[in-house]
Amino acid sequence: MGIKRYSFSDVKKMTDSFKIKLGEGGYGSVYKGKLLNGCSVAVKILNESKENGEEFINEVASISKTSHVNIVSLLGFCLDGSRKALVYEFMSNGSLEKYIHKKSADKNKTTSPPLGWDRLNQIAIGIARGLEYLHKGCNTRILHFDIKPHNILLDETYRPKISDFGLAKLSTIDESIISMSNARGTVGYVAPEVFNKSFGGVSHKSDVYSYGMMLLEMVGGQKNINVEASRSSELYFPHLVIYKKLEQGNDLGLDGILSGEENEIAKRMTMVALWCIQTIPSHRPTISRVIDMLLGSADSLEMPPKPFLSSPPRSTDFSTAMSQSFDSLSCSS
Repeated sequence: MGIKRYSFSDVKKMTDSFKIKLGEGGYGSVYKGKLLNGCSVAVKILNESKENGEEFINEVASISKTSHVNIVSLLGFCLDGSRKALVYEFMSNGSLEKYIHKKSADKNKTTSPPLGWDRLNQIAIGIARGLEYLHKGCNTRILHFDIKPHNILLDETYRPKISDFGLAKLSTIDESIISMSNARGTVGYVAPEVFNKSFGGVSHKSDVYSYGMMLLEMVGGQKNINVEASRSSELYFPHLVIYKKLEQGNDLGLDGILSGEENEIAKRMTMVALWCIQTIPSHRPTISRVIDMLLGSADSLEMPPKPFLSSPPRSTDFSTAMSQSFDSLSCSS
């Protein structure tokens, strides 16, 4: 697919001996680099581990099949002994994550979204179009399995691009349910069926769930999971509060909404997100339907059923909590 292979010495040169670090995570570190033609790139250096070896192959295999304005471009890779690196197009505005979490000196006070509601809406639509391409636009269907703000990069015009395909899984277009040997994804965004088959089969609807949780995070300006929470009485999913306000016809109470148009955008994004995070996969819309909903009006959207999963104690295993929630749903029905 025209992806160039580099030696580790090439990688060292293009990053000026790893001079400018852009970020780091469990996989390794990302550095800014420059190709011989002057083009800026982001170079991901993977840690030496079996898992990262698998993720490296996974990422190259999946992203090399893509070409879309809302998917980050892989320009090259390095596999030099045990040293592995991935060379991507440089995204000057970094990840979506740093723009949507509202920060304030007063913990009880939030600020308006730095990007503004119209731009947030356009970013949401762009991400959905990228996912639609992965699910329907390739000869091979690609399920991402790690859609979250950290993995959405923004270019100089704030156009979103889906990145980090280390957990992706390939399947045929006509393969509706896929098999997986182990759960994958980030807690707070993972669909229930990925952890427990009692909820249904794993499919493209699992990405829709993650997208919905991310959409709620974009609207609410806070993370979907409080990693510091220790009391089971605390809400594990803050969307239950948002749902109650919508159900009662109340204002969402979001800061930074200055006009009726902005309120319409926030309400529409919230209702679409609540449809996406329905616990049973068959109740969620396809990503193509999500795009249609985001382009329509909030008044035309039907109120989604209430989400039923709520907070387990911090010490509780996530999959066990999911199973307990499903059992309680079965009993109540």
